Amino acid sequence: MAKEEPPSTSKDLQELQRKLSLLIESIQNNSKVVAFMKSPVGQYLDRHPFLALTMLVFVAVSAVPVGFFLLLVVLTSLAALVGVILLEGLVISVGGLSLLCVLCGLSFVSVIMSGTIMVSYVMVSSLVNYWFSPSIGGRKRNCPTLFHDANEILTLKDSM
Repeated sequence: MAKEEPPSTSKDLQELQRKLSLLIESIQNNSKVVAFMKSPVGQYLDRHPFLALTMLVFVAVSAVPVGFFLLLVVLTSLAALVGVILLEGLVISVGGLSLLCVLCGLSFVSVIMSGTIMVSYVMVSSLVNYWFSPSIGGRKRNCPTLFHDANEILTLKDSM
């Protein structure tokens, strides 16, 4: 009753796994990565992967607001050269407080996104391990919640 996967799917997955492992190996063998991983910060982040993922998400998400803030600083500095010194101090202060608020919010979003990514990774890897596990007793395991036609559902309903 279970549909067999076409053999090309498993070959594609193996090819993708091989490419990903080569990419990870090339990153891990990079001299700058090796030097960073030997530093105390790298060792700490290696022992705390959730914190490392949170920091990575935070840096990636906060790049745009920081860029806008720096653009604001440059533009107000140009305006100060024209003679608007009081306005510059006010705008930079308000902009700095706004940036602080945005970065605090983004840190919270980064923690939530990291948690979601970690949970998704665990769920997907568990499902992939379950679906692509070796056969048991010469037969392939079927997921009990998937039905291939209405007769299976009616048969299960009648047996209850």
